[in-house]
Amino acid sequence: MKARDLAVLLSVILIVAMLIIPFPPMMLSFFIIINISLSLVVLLIAMNMQEPLQFSIFPSLLLLLTLFRLALNVSTTRSILADQDAGQVVDTFGTFVVGGDILVGLVVFSILIIIQFVVITKGSERVSEVAARFTLDAMPGKQMSIDADLNAGAISDKDAKERREKISREADFYGAMDGASKFVKGDAIAGVIIVFINLLFGMIIGMAVLGMGFADAAITFSRLTVGDGIVSQIPALLISTATGIVVTRAASDGNIGKDITTQLLAYPKMLYVAGGAILLLGMVTPIGLLLTLPIGGLMIVGGFMLSRVDVVDKEGLQEMEEVAASDEMKKSENVVQLLNLDPIEFEFGYGLIPLADSQQGGDLLDRIVMIRRQLALELGLVIPIVRIRDNIQLEPNEYRLKVKGQEMSKGEILLDHFLAMSPGEDDPSIVGIDTIEPSFGLPAKWVTEATKDEAELLGYTVVDPPSVVSTHITETIRTHASQLLGRQETSELIEHVKEMYPILVEEITPSPLSIGDIQKVLSKLLKEGVSIRNLPVIFETLADTAQMTSDPELLTEYVRQSLAKQLTSQYVTGDVLKVITLSGAVEKTFADHIQQTEHGNYLSLDPDSSQKILNAMAHEMERLSLTEQSPVILCSPGVRMYVRQLTERIFPQVPILSYNELESNVEVQSVGVVKVSS
Repeated sequence: MKARDLAVLLSVILIVAMLIIPFPPMMLSFFIIINISLSLVVLLIAMNMQEPLQFSIFPSLLLLLTLFRLALNVSTTRSILADQDAGQVVDTFGTFVVGGDILVGLVVFSILIIIQFVVITKGSERVSEVAARFTLDAMPGKQMSIDADLNAGAISDKDAKERREKISREADFYGAMDGASKFVKGDAIAGVIIVFINLLFGMIIGMAVLGMGFADAAITFSRLTVGDGIVSQIPALLISTATGIVVTRAASDGNIGKDITTQLLAYPKMLYVAGGAILLLGMVTPIGLLLTLPIGGLMIVGGFMLSRVDVVDKEGLQEMEEVAASDEMKKSENVVQLLNLDPIEFEFGYGLIPLADSQQGGDLLDRIVMIRRQLALELGLVIPIVRIRDNIQLEPNEYRLKVKGQEMSKGEILLDHFLAMSPGEDDPSIVGIDTIEPSFGLPAKWVTEATKDEAELLGYTVVDPPSVVSTHITETIRTHASQLLGRQETSELIEHVKEMYPILVEEITPSPLSIGDIQKVLSKLLKEGVSIRNLPVIFETLADTAQMTSDPELLTEYVRQSLAKQLTSQYVTGDVLKVITLSGAVEKTFADHIQQTEHGNYLSLDPDSSQKILNAMAHEMERLSLTEQSPVILCSPGVRMYVRQLTERIFPQVPILSYNELESNVEVQSVGVVKVSS
């Protein structure tokens, strides 16, 4: 056990011993001096702290000091009543401090009790209650503010975690202070009762047991009682004052001494007014200038000197700023900072500022929080923080979304309109501004609020502008999720899996697969819209197949087949899957043009054949879209990845499935066949 810990434990044991064992007066005097010293140290620390959490141990320390002081009261009471001697310190306070007049001592003691109990303790208790309640009430708002700053990119995840911990500690601290203030109040009440007991029972013992006269007993026990009361109330008053300072301390960059001098003397001209008022008081009243002239003159001179210093400081600060600006212009540009790119950026014109301004009712920040959560559940990928900023180079109602510095999508919205998408045929009675829905490219109209209800009755899908933007952001991030998964993000996912499946992770990385190999597989899955949330199954498959091949394309195919249940539920409605299949000739064409190299396999198909196959696919998908069905292309496992290589640029959103990626209980219904005439 460390020496500090042992010292604290021994101190607590000593306090308990003082309640039971009689101590000699000399030792009591020593402990009384320690009590006064500790109280003074606590007060000075409270005055020099910048925020309450810097003295977070104060509630517990307050309890221990109160218990120590009460233990001293018990020991001195025992010594006074038993031996008529409580040590040199108590005797000194009972004679020297009160001037030998017991009545004066009782008055001084009463005033100390009134000051502590009525003024300081009562005020501290009330402030503690209000601070605790307000801190708890403000917690949700502070949490939302942290989330908003985190979404806007103003703070990092680490900063957000620290700020959340600080909020929690503040709530705990003010809750503890609310209870600790009751210790101070109880201590003041106990002090009054102990003095009354010492005085009453001391006189009874003096006259009945020791045979003293009434006057001798009154003088002896009054002196000791007053000395003990004052010597215990002085440290109690210091602790009460420290409690008041702690609970009333507001956030500041300096200690209380610095704040008082800085803020009290922040307006030198007010010293002129105060000094003039004091001089006027001396001239028009019998007080006279002899007393008021030094004080009033000092305030006026002080105000004049502070005014001069303030002018000099402002001139010096302005000169320093000009020099710093000049030096900054001369310094070479730090180009390294310019290389940093935000993973996701959302920029908008000044006309769309209300979208992100919570004071104007904008909830874009909250929507982005929900988008990140939604995509994390759907894709199994932690979406980076979206940095939101206005851009005066954009049109007022225009916005754009960038992924790693590259523009991925853009759009334009009208905040005072609603987006109405036609159910099939436009109704001429619906008048609006023609536009294109940005997420899916559907024809739509911007209609006014007056037309909104009519459009809904006619079957139009009506969406408010914030929903249009949030949907567009969601679809863009979902489409480009593979670009957000780098080696660093992959390493974090691996560490997440390692917490629960350490053996599984050790089996596949760093050997036989590197982080880069795993990243390529996960990225290819995301590129085809396959969720990687089920990482344990993915890693199990990689562990089984990595010994056979390290080709990311083949590994991806094996992983897809292991996720057959997931893929089936993703694309199948009911028990029937309607698909477009490839003719035997087309599949043979793919199989015959697979080029095998030492760096992997790829499709080597001539441009003419490629174009014919793509045209045939486009024809079948167009025919299928007339029946309002989403196209799904089904082929054999051996050619699936090569079909995907051919179609990913032309039809990136069309899923390409193989027979091995479907559950056996699914009924496959072919609604089209891709054929190419020779």
